Amino acid sequence: MPRRFENKVILVTGAGSGIGRTASVLLAAEGAKVAVCDMDAKGGDETVQQFRPAGGEGRFFQADVSVSSQVEAMVRQVVEAFGGLHGAFNNAGIMGQLYSPTADCPESNWDRVLSTNLKGVWLCMKYEIPRMLESGGGAIVNNSSVAGLSGSFASAPYTASKHGVIGLTKIAAREWAAKGIRVNAVCPGYIETPMVLPMLAAAPRLKDRIVAKEPMGRLGTPEEVARAALWLLSDESSFVTGHAMAVDGGILSE
Repeated sequence: MPRRFENKVILVTGAGSGIGRTASVLLAAEGAKVAVCDMDAKGGDETVQQFRPAGGEGRFFQADVSVSSQVEAMVRQVVEAFGGLHGAFNNAGIMGQLYSPTADCPESNWDRVLSTNLKGVWLCMKYEIPRMLESGGGAIVNNSSVAGLSGSFASAPYTASKHGVIGLTKIAAREWAAKGIRVNAVCPGYIETPMVLPMLAAAPRLKDRIVAKEPMGRLGTPEEVARAALWLLSDESSFVTGHAMAVDGGILSE
């Protein structure tokens, strides 16, 4: 069977662990040339090593997505290395400080979370879109969250940033649809990732409360979110743009 991403260059940020790593491995298995991007060089290199033994093609590119010059250089280097850019999963994000009311949130925490989660997605699209136009079009998936679709989360800056990602996704989708670029978002619920697991460990009864509210009765896996992102990146979703897809086990259905 033909692989969905044969001869496609796909950039994945936050690819050094969790959902980004899983998406990178799956993309490589489906024929993509994967640009594995992260601040963490060790994690990024480990991701590349996971798919190379099976013949997957990819390279690690280090960048802080909140810094314009680093994002511009990252995208340029990806195009120079692989000859183009056809898709991007803008997945990098942080939670920041949790469990403090909005009025108690330190300004430094607000700035750090918004800079990575929202400005980072904007910067990535800013430099990805012109390169995709040069390649004849493409697809972008931004990682938001169920926190971008509701207000029930223990962090004002995280919730605000993820709402903002959906807004950016929708406006970019309208701006570039006629030029052959689709822009969508995935909105994960509670997923067993290296970012979420420490939060659950710090509050032992939290996992039980979350699972009790989940219609499916469990947390999600990185692969379940990654596979949703791959579908949105693929030609199988060719008439889908501006969509925020919840991958949450039904937690928002109540």
